[in-house]
Amino acid sequence: MLRALHIRDFVIVPEAEISFEDGFTVFSGETGAGKSILIDALALTLGERADSTVLRQGATRAEITAVFDCPPSVADWLAANDLAADDELILRRVVDAQGRSRAYANGSPVNASQLREIGDHLVDIHGQHAHQSLLRTESQRDMLDSHAGNQPLRQRVAHAWKAWRHIEKQLSASEQDAGALALAREKLEWQTAELDRLAVLPGEWEEVSSSHSRLANGQALLDGAAQTLAALDDDDISINHQLAVATHRIGQLLRHDAGLKGVHDALESAQISIGEAVSDLNAYVSRLEPDPGQLAAAEERMRSIFEMARKFHTEPDRLHTLHQDLKAQLAALEASTDIDALREKAAALKSDYEQAAAALSQARCAAAADLSGQVTRAMQTLAMQGGQFEVTLDPAPAAAHGVDQVEFLVAGHAGTVPRPLSKVASGGELARISLALSVIASRAARVPTLIFDEVDSGIGGAVAEVVGNLLRELGSRHQVLCVTHLPQVAARGQHHFCVSKRLVDGATESDIAPLDIEARAEEIARMLGGLKITATTREHAREMLRDRTD
Repeated sequence: MLRALHIRDFVIVPEAEISFEDGFTVFSGETGAGKSILIDALALTLGERADSTVLRQGATRAEITAVFDCPPSVADWLAANDLAADDELILRRVVDAQGRSRAYANGSPVNASQLREIGDHLVDIHGQHAHQSLLRTESQRDMLDSHAGNQPLRQRVAHAWKAWRHIEKQLSASEQDAGALALAREKLEWQTAELDRLAVLPGEWEEVSSSHSRLANGQALLDGAAQTLAALDDDDISINHQLAVATHRIGQLLRHDAGLKGVHDALESAQISIGEAVSDLNAYVSRLEPDPGQLAAAEERMRSIFEMARKFHTEPDRLHTLHQDLKAQLAALEASTDIDALREKAAALKSDYEQAAAALSQARCAAAADLSGQVTRAMQTLAMQGGQFEVTLDPAPAAAHGVDQVEFLVAGHAGTVPRPLSKVASGGELARISLALSVIASRAARVPTLIFDEVDSGIGGAVAEVVGNLLRELGSRHQVLCVTHLPQVAARGQHHFCVSKRLVDGATESDIAPLDIEARAEEIARMLGGLKITATTREHAREMLRDRTD
């Protein structure tokens, strides 16, 4: 659940530090005081888009920090993304005057998309215009799926749809471009056949070039090695003989001066090295015999490789890599032009999609009956006695969201036939139905914190009291935060904050403060009586607070 929210230089809030409790918390205040600013600030820490307009006038940056208890699902997400996980989760968002934003989770940088993924586990926000979006069929489908917990099924359907459509496009392209693909395939087959015959091995060009250089200069190598052997170890004036004499002479002197030990060791080491060089040169000379046949073969291989490289407009040492690339292209083209195989694969993927879509339709059908009954019962308590709510499912063309068209029907009074929500519901009825749907869907929500931002607009009187009871009851299972203008709803809160505005040095600032029982009575009296608050209004407010159950 949400534990704390710190706001600095956000819109008209210079700085605010708010601590939250579990249960049902309400926020009230005059119009324009900045009640919904709190929700907007929290939404930023949950990945909403940011720009420079959120900065308080004159500020260089806005900063919002939200502190949550860290549920197991978020801890698992953090671990999977190599981020620090603890019992406490701290989300922070900073926006500068150029509109650039930075985000952090437990001190580690994250992007907005990652914040949204985290937020999906923490908070569900029902905005003040939710009833307007409810008129869209896609919103109705989303709400039904949310109520049913159909997200895993929806993801399965979406993935199956994507895979099926991808192979269908590939099949269509293969059927339409068969001629062009056949020419491309013929060219690749010719190119790979040419390179198959040559069969250049990895690193072969460097190896054959080195071999050719050695064979072409065989006599010069043999003569040079023989001359070097003669200089090293052939007669009394050879280097090896001279080193032996020098080593013996220093050895004699070493008996009289130990300081010559280093010189003696160096000479002995030189003798050993010369001996090894002589041995290696003798072995080299014994192997080195000019071979005109090998030289001709090396020259022919080099010529073949060079000519093939020129034909393919590449370097000789790139021929092997080019050969592998062309074979891979040919294999991919053969797979894409195997129309029968593509058709079989498309049919299999279509079957996968249809099975997934059928399972989703079945789940929606069961959820539709349940949601219809729950909303119909809720309508009876929301000044719509005798009203009826019905969720219908009709076949629709296959799409990423399935094969169902979901539509909400409503009959506002007894004896009328349910008709599409967009055609029969008044603004007030629509707001009440939207609220009922939000509360019912939220009962099954897995997130710990639910936020309602003036979703009670268009409601008043006894209905407002029912709404307050609904939200209070919801607060027994979730942390519920509600921005409201209704005293009946505010009186049901277990915790109450008042948002007010003031003029400081010519600039409007917003202030958020928790209310004790006396301050709550005064605030509810204001909500009841407007500008003129009488003793009767205050007593009515106290009575509303006394009537609330703890």
